[in-house]
Amino acid sequence: MTEAFLNYLKFEKRYSIKTVESYKIDILQFFHFIKQEFELDDLLTVKNNQVRAFVVQLVNDKNKPTSIKRKISALKSFYKYNQKIGQLKTNPADKINSPKIPERLPKFVEQQKINKLFDEPQMYFTKENAFDNMQERLLMDVLYSTGMRRQELINLQWSDINFGSNQVKVTGKGNKQRLIPIGNELTDSLRIFQKTQLEELKNIPKAPYVFLTKDGKQLYPNYVYRIVKLHIGHCSTAEKKSPHVLRHSFATHMSNNGAKLNDIKELLGHASLASTQVYTHNTIEQLKEIYKIAHPKA
Repeated sequence: MTEAFLNYLKFEKRYSIKTVESYKIDILQFFHFIKQEFELDDLLTVKNNQVRAFVVQLVNDKNKPTSIKRKISALKSFYKYNQKIGQLKTNPADKINSPKIPERLPKFVEQQKINKLFDEPQMYFTKENAFDNMQERLLMDVLYSTGMRRQELINLQWSDINFGSNQVKVTGKGNKQRLIPIGNELTDSLRIFQKTQLEELKNIPKAPYVFLTKDGKQLYPNYVYRIVKLHIGHCSTAEKKSPHVLRHSFATHMSNNGAKLNDIKELLGHASLASTQVYTHNTIEQLKEIYKIAHPKA
């Protein structure tokens, strides 16, 4: 029963592997709960009050609001799917309200600090192997210059780069594709890197991806995380040093330098403008600083 639902999420809804796995864990957790608390062996016999009891238990166990919200979403999707295929008439999770999530401002690295990292590469990219330094610097540059997500970077292939028009085709969540313009400097760096990679890895079979491991295979998420954490640490004391910080930095700096929210939304691949509006806070903070400096009564 759950396998059919998970396949529906994966192949029809085109959810990410990570989301599908999370939903699977959430539904199994709910199944164990109703089995233990209500002696139920069938998820389709669940009533609204039993879903509510599950949510109350999550709150009492001090689960994070974001985690509770996702679990409720998983159950709503599961029962909605079973309504769709005719297994249920009503959705027992339909009227369950998700907890309010406190708004978290995105963490980012200041523009001048990012600039220093790229302007003085010899200071920060110091591995013995010159090709490793080149790949790590370009990886950081692509993440910051395009705002793409970690998995989007990992999946980026040479065929996705249009050197003639300075564009990168990115495949995002739900297999939605978007085009991101890149500057001449990054385009040139990618050209040089492509030639160097062909020479460096000429004696081994290579996957078609832009960034590869030493044995020519596709990068894995933790590899990218380690590189980004190391180099953000070189230019910033920020506590959070994940690849997503570079995505936040891209969007924040675009907003601070006058880009329209709708344009940033398209570049980031957000489905809704609401997801992008969080970046306006940084523009407001910048205006406050300008006000303090420029206004006689500030």
